[in-house]
Amino acid sequence: MHPKEVVHLEHDGRVLLVDENGHGPHIPVKGRLSSEDGLRLPTTAEIEVIGVPWEVMGRTRISWGSVDTIVIKGYPKIPWPSHWALKDDLISDNAVHPIAREAVYRSIHRLVSKVMICNDENQVLMAKVERGHFRGYWTLPGGYMDHNEHPTVGCVREAKEELGLEIELQEVEPIVTQNIFTDEGISFVSFTYRALWNGNPNHLKILDEEISEVRWFGVDEAVATAVSHFDREALQSL
Repeated sequence: MHPKEVVHLEHDGRVLLVDENGHGPHIPVKGRLSSEDGLRLPTTAEIEVIGVPWEVMGRTRISWGSVDTIVIKGYPKIPWPSHWALKDDLISDNAVHPIAREAVYRSIHRLVSKVMICNDENQVLMAKVERGHFRGYWTLPGGYMDHNEHPTVGCVREAKEELGLEIELQEVEPIVTQNIFTDEGISFVSFTYRALWNGNPNHLKILDEEISEVRWFGVDEAVATAVSHFDREALQSL
């Protein structure tokens, strides 16, 4: 039976794995289909036996079937453990318990790229979205970055797709914000840029399935209206 509480101990991409008896470290075998020689994350007691000093960085709840497992995210106070498992190898070995693979998956940042489109009257363009986390609310244009996409490219692409608007970013540093919103432990990182445009929102060819309305907001009104933590953080910088 899998322990109810384990530790995701990671140092620069290396993760401590143990066998079903708590002995380790062990290395995943890429392409292994059999799950007989099970590998998992260790318990606090097993880490103590192995002799690794560490500190707690956070906690995550992972539901697997009808069972909840608490995963403590920890940082080992040792030199880089080259003999531990590479985190990217866990996914390709069926002998690694799903809780361990899920813990690594959740530890990867979700990247968002957004843009504050402003005009000469110090107003900000916002859109009321029709799908996603903030359906029915006003947000800044933007969204998830595509794989291998720079954030400066992502927000320009999103503005074109959502609003039919071609923008050129201003040469100012983006507002970078990170947060974990639930006990599932998924971390989001947002890059919010600035652009200048003085057009009429009524003339935009918006993507109806994603956006229902676009209009200008004064900065204070935009801050008060925004429901996204990342939008508020960025707007408060104006």
